[in-house]
Amino acid sequence: MNVMIVGGGGREHAIALSVSKSSRLTKLYAAPGNAGIAEYAECVPIGVMEFEKLRDFALEKKVDLVIVAPDDPLAAGLVDVLEEAGLKAFGPRKNAAILEGSKAFSKDLMKKYNIPTAAYENFDDADAALRYLESAKYPVVLKADGLALGKGVLICMNHDEAVAGVREIMQDKKFGNAGNRMVVEEFMTGREVSVLSYVDGKTIKIMSSAQDHKRAKDNDQGLNTGGMGTFSPSPFFTKELQEECMKTIFQPTVDAMAAEGREFKGVIFFGLMLTKDGPKVLEYNARFGDPEAQVVLPRMKNDILDVMEACIDGTLDKIDLQFEDNAAVCVVLASDGYPLAYEKGKEITGLEKFKGSDEYFCFHAGTKAADGKILTNGGRVLGVTAKGSDLKEARKKAYEATEWVQFENKYMRHDIGKAIDEV
Repeated sequence: MNVMIVGGGGREHAIALSVSKSSRLTKLYAAPGNAGIAEYAECVPIGVMEFEKLRDFALEKKVDLVIVAPDDPLAAGLVDVLEEAGLKAFGPRKNAAILEGSKAFSKDLMKKYNIPTAAYENFDDADAALRYLESAKYPVVLKADGLALGKGVLICMNHDEAVAGVREIMQDKKFGNAGNRMVVEEFMTGREVSVLSYVDGKTIKIMSSAQDHKRAKDNDQGLNTGGMGTFSPSPFFTKELQEECMKTIFQPTVDAMAAEGREFKGVIFFGLMLTKDGPKVLEYNARFGDPEAQVVLPRMKNDILDVMEACIDGTLDKIDLQFEDNAAVCVVLASDGYPLAYEKGKEITGLEKFKGSDEYFCFHAGTKAADGKILTNGGRVLGVTAKGSDLKEARKKAYEATEWVQFENKYMRHDIGKAIDEV
């Protein structure tokens, strides 16, 4: 098969690694890809939102499967464009990607179909939101309705912070058009768990659970980021909890989308909060999480192309989805100053130590190749991942491997997976 991956971050590198292991693969392309993906794929300089160029390239190269990985092209309808041209594409169509593309839509869907989530109100008028917040119970959570790279969520401890949050999201438009509408949500407490799943429109198969660390600094201090590290599986997401979620959240979500005429095919990422009242949905994503994919996909035993084709063809019920009985931890190496201001163009050394290993991986998120060197080219630069027999071993190995890699202004959290010490 000729395969093309749309995207160029750590998630796409993890997907590329899985695809490269498929016995069915003939040729792999990535648009635009990155310096790490280039090890397995021919990278082509086409942006993820250049739909016509992506379509034409896939037709020219006789691509058998296009994997659309990032949220923006999914929400904007790239899968529809590709399918209309007769191409096979993995990922939800535009009318299903709205599950992530609009938080107001997803909250209304959960309310309509009795899927457990936090109480909320939607607003498209800043003054109305401010009036509501005068009598709200604090803390509250403010969410920009649209896509904001995982950063459009503000936890406000009091009324003053909430007023400032409304200004930031709806008036100053810090997150652009994502802030045209806003969700005000009750603040839930409990453990967070990320659960990725494959979906074929009717059947859902759950992947191994994971837990992300969103804050920039140790002990969950600092600003929200796209994710500073992950571990998988979550020891807090038990078999009993998974069975409960399958009945109350996972299958009902798939059925609700089908009932709304928005058949979902691809990956649904469930962000869950394990509250004292049971598991509730924090958020949906309509694609592999980043950096969750970096700890989940290396542990998957199946040929990823078989699974993706089953999602497209509606035959996922025939797939026996299997994961290794081990654990993985990913520590993100960032440029100091992320997620605000940071420098690019710093040379990265030590990457060769990961080559050929099936236990250690270094997924490129913000890198570029120039003059025979690999340079930093983003806030989140690399995702250093290690597998171990259990989470503690994987964590120890991942942190050891972070020392193999050096670049100027290297920054990371030192407490990824610290929660597993409580088990």
